[in-house]
Amino acid sequence: MAKFAKWVGLGLGWAVGGPIGGILGLALGSMFDTGATQTQGRIYQSSTTRRGDYAASLLVLVAAVMKADGRIMKSELDYVKNYFHTRFGSDTAQEAIVMLRDILKQHIPVRDVTAQLNQRLDYSYRLEMVHFLFGIAAADAGITESEKEMIRRIAGYMNITSSDIDSIQAMFISASDASYKILEIDTTAANEEVKKAYRRMAMKYHPDKVSHLGDDFKQVAQEKFRKVKDAYDNIKKERGIS
Repeated sequence: MAKFAKWVGLGLGWAVGGPIGGILGLALGSMFDTGATQTQGRIYQSSTTRRGDYAASLLVLVAAVMKADGRIMKSELDYVKNYFHTRFGSDTAQEAIVMLRDILKQHIPVRDVTAQLNQRLDYSYRLEMVHFLFGIAAADAGITESEKEMIRRIAGYMNITSSDIDSIQAMFISASDASYKILEIDTTAANEEVKKAYRRMAMKYHPDKVSHLGDDFKQVAQEKFRKVKDAYDNIKKERGIS
């Protein structure tokens, strides 16, 4: 686990402090020292959002969601492993799972953790986290009520609007009005409102919003962006909009 700083790419900055640092510190032992991570002769201390901070914090939230229904499924672990394998490589994915197993043994103060994220992450990054958490919950062929409640609780603590929560949830839970919920409009919306809603949501979920986290996280944003377009296409087909 001494390779964790290399795993997170750019090293850890703000994530080593506060409640998130406490949780990671228990999992990684002596790696953390007064809010700094030293690796290969360099010390990283930063108040800016880093790729490593985001990835490490995401694992903490993942653990909270996985514990919500009182069972840890192999399919959920596989989803996380595949996510990190795709974006960071096989060694990284294995370390992510080892670390996640350690975090799962701990009590996670969700409100305190999300308060730290709320202070450090822009809204677009927090939206990406919520999207990923729903993906984790859906990995075992269905999102349980306890998982959904936990994700919505996390999103609420991170000041995600209820309409945005409903929009992302609709990307994973089938419903007759799912396409409308994704675009954050009512089924009675006029055609012009539908077009405006699509332009608004496409701008909100554009992958460039999280480009600072690197191409790997940008790929996740592209998945959500595609679902927005699919929702718009479905409504256009249903209504015969050209």
